[in-house]
Amino acid sequence: MVDFNFATLIKKDREERQYVPFTGTFLEYLKLVAENPKQHSMLAHQRMFNLLVEPGVETIKTEEHPHLKRIYGNETIKQYEFFKHDFFGIDNSIMKIMRYFHAAAMKGEESRQVLYLVGPVGAGKSSIMEALKRALEASPDIYVLQGCPMREMPLHLIPKHLRPVFERELGIKVEGDLCPVCRYRLKHEFGGEYERFPVTTAGFSIRSRKGVGVVPPVDPNNQDTSVLIGSVDISKLDLYPEDDPRVLSLNGAFNAGNRGIVEFIEVFKNEVEYLHAMITATQEKSIPSPGKGAMIYFDGIILAHSNEAEWNKFKSDHTNEAILDRIVKVEVPYCLQLDEEVKIYRKILRNSNFDAHIAPHTIEMASMFAILSRLAPSVKVDALTKLKIYNGEEIVEKGSTKKVDIFELREEAQREGMSGISTRFIMKALDTALSESENNCINPLAILDTMVKATKEMAVNEDERKRYLGFLQDTIKKEYNLIIEKEVTRAFIHGYQEQAESLFNNYLDHAEAFVNVTKLKDPNTGEELEPDIKFLQSIEEQIGISGTASLGFRQDVTSYMFSILRSGGRLDYKSYEPLKEAIEKKLTFSVKELSRVVTKARVRDKEQDSKYNAMVEEMKQNGYCDHCCNVILKYAANNLWKD
Repeated sequence: MVDFNFATLIKKDREERQYVPFTGTFLEYLKLVAENPKQHSMLAHQRMFNLLVEPGVETIKTEEHPHLKRIYGNETIKQYEFFKHDFFGIDNSIMKIMRYFHAAAMKGEESRQVLYLVGPVGAGKSSIMEALKRALEASPDIYVLQGCPMREMPLHLIPKHLRPVFERELGIKVEGDLCPVCRYRLKHEFGGEYERFPVTTAGFSIRSRKGVGVVPPVDPNNQDTSVLIGSVDISKLDLYPEDDPRVLSLNGAFNAGNRGIVEFIEVFKNEVEYLHAMITATQEKSIPSPGKGAMIYFDGIILAHSNEAEWNKFKSDHTNEAILDRIVKVEVPYCLQLDEEVKIYRKILRNSNFDAHIAPHTIEMASMFAILSRLAPSVKVDALTKLKIYNGEEIVEKGSTKKVDIFELREEAQREGMSGISTRFIMKALDTALSESENNCINPLAILDTMVKATKEMAVNEDERKRYLGFLQDTIKKEYNLIIEKEVTRAFIHGYQEQAESLFNNYLDHAEAFVNVTKLKDPNTGEELEPDIKFLQSIEEQIGISGTASLGFRQDVTSYMFSILRSGGRLDYKSYEPLKEAIEKKLTFSVKELSRVVTKARVRDKEQDSKYNAMVEEMKQNGYCDHCCNVILKYAANNLWKD
């Protein structure tokens, strides 16, 4: 690092990034337009749409992806590379946003509408807005009239009576009119000779308010429209008449955001009268001029967002119909897919400076709490089963071969995802656990404990707090016990997968023979054998099936397996959830010596010690460090296999 030549780096970068903006007359600019007419006549929505689709769009037919089909049905899903690595679990919202931009780019009605995002705190509304602004900031420069406060399109110089000729020759459509300032300059500086008007290039900048205007909530007692449309410079009123364009200071959000974006943050915290500029800016594509000036042409994307309570209050007032009619509302709910929620926290942690080891299932358990809190209760399934179905897992109704229908569950609760635990709550819990870690390692037990403490301090009603604590201390804890039980067993048993498949195939053979009242043929001797009832019962009793219920279960299993084969599916021990659960419990139960070797706190002989060390090595291969492996195995010994 000491020998690194920074001077060379700076010089090379400066040479590579040398940029000379275009400067020329309107007549010279017209030559550029003739070479690429569409680029120079592009309006704001078209520019943004192109920026969003340029990185790539993947169209996915769900029938080719069983996991996605279970979540989306037979819909065609579009995944946009621009959003793919930063936004998770809100594909439907992103597709609606892109439908808005596509229609607006085609100059449909959406090009004269506000794009409004509504959703709970921490769902990603602001992040989506920031992503759109960053995309614009990174876009190529545009051609503007030099010195224009609106950075307007040079084609506005073409007189109305000549536009049909220009449009025919160039193959474009010219929209918009000169702003008052440029109109005055054209007349008084250039004598109406618009071909001499200077044209240059300009970029977009959030920080410098170039093509990006932002409107934060304004104090209701001090709502000055100059924030939106600029003002009259009173220091110049002694020099010029009140209606002279030279007194105008066009520095409002709509002026700054012309040809780019105007963002309204928490839009409905403002008084309705303050938002009236939206009405003409959308439908008529023009904004009021400060003072007594004429209306000014506006070509920009108006973005707005707020929470649902403010939206409901605003729309309940019938006097707001004019604004409501100009809004395209897109809901941005919380993520309801466990795998996608996990990606959110992994992304945030990657961007942080934390470098602690995170044990397997830690982020999954935290994510599980977030998802469970967002799900509405169902009469069809319990909360955890619903979480798994929403995650694209195939769940079969107990005592039946019928799969639980995800669309019926969604129909039950159409407002699902608009309330619950925010991603910020979970991240703060992860941050706390990481900060308090003494061994530079956190595990599921630590994060559950942290979330319990944080939940007890939450500002929610007591019923809600009890529901959340129930998820943490009961539902998630039990699910983690099952997960860790299977994981430790897998680490302990050599060839776990092979043994599970063997049990599955044997059960299927014997159950089929039992149901069809046939015999099995021994593959070695060729001898015909009766179905092994005791073996079947030893599997079934793991999930509480006995007596007359066994016959129904065996019939369900065989008919379900044949239905998979008929549809071209592949059979394995995970194919039928109840049987998978029974086989895993059977394997765990059969390992009698596991409880004696699972922790170093017990006295073990040489053989048991060897098995323990082999198990630890297997767990370390699966992502555990020495510390969290020791913590988890002690927890398992004390909570899962007590003598």
